[in-house]
Amino acid sequence: MSFLEDFVVSFCFSPTALLGAAALLLVFHLVSNKFTSQESRKVPPGPRPLPLLGNLLQLDLKKLHVSLWELSKKHGSVFTVYFGTNKVVVLAGYKTVKEALVSYADEFGDRDIAPIFSELNHGHGILIANGESWKEMRRFALSSLRDFGMGKRLSEYKILEECHYLSQVFDKYEGKPFDTASPVNNATSNIISAIVYGSRFEYSDPRFNNMVRRANGSIRLLGSASVQLYNMFPRLVSWIKNRQLLIKNYAAAVGDVKELIMHLKETLNPDLRRGLVDCFLIRKQKEEEACVQDSHYNEMNLIFTVTNLFSAGTDTTASTLRWGLLLMAKYPHIQDQVQEELSRVVGSREVRVEDRKNMPYTDAVIHETQRLANIVPMAIPHKTSRDVTFQGFFIEEGTTVFPLLTSVLHDESEWESPNSFNPSHFLDREGTFIRRDAFMPFSAGRRACLGESLARMELFLFFTSLLQRFRFTPPPGVKEEELDLTPAVGFILSPSPHELCAVSRQ
Repeated sequence: MSFLEDFVVSFCFSPTALLGAAALLLVFHLVSNKFTSQESRKVPPGPRPLPLLGNLLQLDLKKLHVSLWELSKKHGSVFTVYFGTNKVVVLAGYKTVKEALVSYADEFGDRDIAPIFSELNHGHGILIANGESWKEMRRFALSSLRDFGMGKRLSEYKILEECHYLSQVFDKYEGKPFDTASPVNNATSNIISAIVYGSRFEYSDPRFNNMVRRANGSIRLLGSASVQLYNMFPRLVSWIKNRQLLIKNYAAAVGDVKELIMHLKETLNPDLRRGLVDCFLIRKQKEEEACVQDSHYNEMNLIFTVTNLFSAGTDTTASTLRWGLLLMAKYPHIQDQVQEELSRVVGSREVRVEDRKNMPYTDAVIHETQRLANIVPMAIPHKTSRDVTFQGFFIEEGTTVFPLLTSVLHDESEWESPNSFNPSHFLDREGTFIRRDAFMPFSAGRRACLGESLARMELFLFFTSLLQRFRFTPPPGVKEEELDLTPAVGFILSPSPHELCAVSRQ
């Protein structure tokens, strides 16, 4: 027997060698299974990324929702795109987005917290947070909003009161051109302020104006290309100006909120709850007295819950209302029909929420405004809470997910004329208002807008009250067709700066 044969025989019959061989076989089996499993998992397709840059050269960061929508037409309703080295799965089209957010609500229900949001909110509040803290703050906010009249008569009274103040501001311009942004933002801010703080602010209040201005400015900055680059490369571009401005804005906003909370705390009466802040302070006090460990009712959650509600409750509704007024000026024949219905159903009395059911055309116009305005085109990014196989594709836990709401509200398979302003989308042949499943401006699932019923009431009452009192026209010398519907760059798609004339009808 040769030396080699002797070695092989002795090796094969050595107990130590046998154990070593078995271990090697086991490792080989596990590694082989892992690679086989990974190869069998079908991941969402997408454009080929470049090293470090990912797919940035294929994206327009100023119109990111448009870029992603175009990519979906090539790569399908579930596809992958890289923002630098960050992997993002994009969901496009009504059926896909609804299935993910509703049927797979838990799997797609976490919030993706980008570096800028982590830096600003620190995981507190109700918009950019996860886990038990988020769940408790959302439950609390929903309960408090309902207690203070969200969707009820009390809210209706507050909104109608604010309609009166807003109309007074419009009247002061005596039919001359003006920018609707500031007064409309102030009006919608006052609704959420009345619910949160228990009182409204005067439009001339300097602190209130600064609060509204900073909230709107922060929304615009969050959607800027430079802040998006910071989210992709936080260590490389932390010096950018817009990031510094956001930090400054948030610091000032937190300072204002602290002062307002301190005043409410000093005048707190447990038997007379004025707003959401009072409810929070009372709950916080009870948990402190009961020595509750790790209570979610702490100062930071209060501050950021308030700032979240103030920001979300101001710019979204105000932007939609401004789109509505702009569209009325651009399409006067539609404005004619709204005002004819108003005159016939309401007359000269005050508009009420219950009038909505008798005003199908006006209701359709408001819904179509929301659809076409598409103010939150990508929603706020989600994140998968665990590994999930969705529509045949494997998406791993912790993946950033963009539910592309613009692809829902402009889905060609759901809307007859998706890119046109067409109130008939919400009317049947008899002129009766019809609901459309693909109408999803408030998103859906666990992260759907918690103030939806309040926003719907605000839009109806503000819009109808203003159309009852004024006729909206372009400035002198500007034709209707010249009014620009290009949105401004920002996290929310607001109208570009413009002026309108509010001509009194009375």
